[in-house]
Amino acid sequence: MDLVLPPLDLPPRVTDRAFARLREICEATGADKALRVAVEGGGCSGFQYDIKLDDPAADDLVLEKDGLKVLVDQVSLPFLTNAVIDFSEELIGARFVIENPNATASCGCGTSFSI
Repeated sequence: MDLVLPPLDLPPRVTDRAFARLREICEATGADKALRVAVEGGGCSGFQYDIKLDDPAADDLVLEKDGLKVLVDQVSLPFLTNAVIDFSEELIGARFVIENPNATASCGCGTSFSI
């Protein structure tokens, strides 16, 4: 009999590529800000990601590398369990993307999803 363990609920992970792009943005703008990744109600699939530069709040989860910070608020955290925050450059444009295993469906723009 094989022992099968349930998947662990882990905080989101940020790729090196996402941290590198955040560094480029901070250097270009001169802003000493963190990248906030939040989940809000709305969008064409029920929820949408809100990604912006922001300052840390007291109850944020702070994911840090080399002095760069990515923030996730406590309300958004359950929606981003085991997710990967990445940066993608494609012909149609460059943007931060969320690979979210909790999403059961998403729209073509990649910023809206359902659970």
